[in-house]
Amino acid sequence: MSDLKRCVLVTGASSGIGRAVARRLLSLGHEVIGVSRDPQQFQTPHAGFYSMALEMADADQIEAAARHMLTDYPQLDAVVFAAGFGRFGSLEQFSNSQIQDLLQVNLIGQIQLSRALLPHLKQQTHANLIYLGSEAALKGTRQGSVYCASKFALRGFSQALREECGKSSVRVSLINPGMVDTAFFETLSFAPGQQSGQALHAEDIADTVQYILQAGKHVVIDEVNLSPASKVIDFKK
Repeated sequence: MSDLKRCVLVTGASSGIGRAVARRLLSLGHEVIGVSRDPQQFQTPHAGFYSMALEMADADQIEAAARHMLTDYPQLDAVVFAAGFGRFGSLEQFSNSQIQDLLQVNLIGQIQLSRALLPHLKQQTHANLIYLGSEAALKGTRQGSVYCASKFALRGFSQALREECGKSSVRVSLINPGMVDTAFFETLSFAPGQQSGQALHAEDIADTVQYILQAGKHVVIDEVNLSPASKVIDFKK
């Protein structure tokens, strides 16, 4: 395992999985660039933490933000893509704009940001791109057509990019969690069960990110699937 200190960009750092990952990396002595729509939601006096506003739904912001990051933080050598949201329902219940917004945040924005940062990352001696997929990338579910499409596509993208980067210093990994007890479900009609073992915790994903970043340069962690011990879905009244 490597003890190399890293400079890690974490998207969606203001809450949920992104916040847990940022906190874990800071506790290990890494530098963290935390980006989110509203950076004020997560602030810490830690000397290694830098916050930045970025709306992943706005494609026009992404390339300019990437140039700004690389100018201010040339030591950047890893990215954790934790930004994302869920919207579920029958396909005909979605408007065109809702489909476009979900795909932009969960897929297209991540591809665009990866493209903007990749030439820089390939120049580093050790670099990582870590994408947050989902169990929805493994099996399509009823009322999840658009969300599953975004995650299936992200999985295909990460697999192809891993092959493209195979002869470079960049290691591409995908984490597919089951249901995680976070604010992700606040606006949805369902949530994971609240009994022990019925949901993952954000810290479980942080554990996996830590494992991937600490792996030796000779190792590629292709894909990790995480599931709660007992999957239970509670439907809200």
